[in-house]
Amino acid sequence: MIKILVVDDEPQIARALRINLSAHGYEVATAPDGAQALRAAAALMPDLVVLDLGLPDMDGSEVIAGLRGWTSVPILVLSGRAASAEKIAALDAGADDYVTKPFDIGELLARVRAATRRGNAASDSPVTEIGSATVDLASREVLRDGEEVRLTKTEWQLLEVLLRNPGKLVSQRELLHRVWGPNYDRETNYLRQYMAQLRRKLEADPARPVHLLTEPGMGYRFRP
Repeated sequence: MIKILVVDDEPQIARALRINLSAHGYEVATAPDGAQALRAAAALMPDLVVLDLGLPDMDGSEVIAGLRGWTSVPILVLSGRAASAEKIAALDAGADDYVTKPFDIGELLARVRAATRRGNAASDSPVTEIGSATVDLASREVLRDGEEVRLTKTEWQLLEVLLRNPGKLVSQRELLHRVWGPNYDRETNYLRQYMAQLRRKLEADPARPVHLLTEPGMGYRFRP
């Protein structure tokens, strides 16, 4: 059974999440603050952490940093902080996804499924399907409908970051740093240009992508 640790100091929300997640077959533990969350994570080894940022003893970003010091467990932030800067900071700190309160339980469950799939996926596998295209990261080959598709070096680098993190929202800053280098923070036009090129080469309908997705103002996501 997939284990989820819910970290939230609001008893009503923690209870509602425990009931809904348990009803969908997850094993759920809860923690009301950051210190207990870190201890519970070490003891339980959850498959997913659902984390509020506004905790009574420390900021949620400190919990993210504490977890990322020893584990790559998917972290889904569930917070009332709606500003883009807050979302980007959490993603840059190591969170995998971000949902704003108040939230729709159906959407949250979909995000949970995506995050746990990512956590359980064999992300080291070099072969990924994107619609009718087959991408082999090891050999750097793409076949689409039996025909070879040629990608540039930069397209490969950008695509690999996304494919190695299926379902995860990867921030603009992280993509810029990993593909172009640490001195690139604001060149989001690079991302728009190269993502458009990748969609033209890999998506069935580049104008309506279903695999290489944009999260406006935040980043990009590969949806398997």
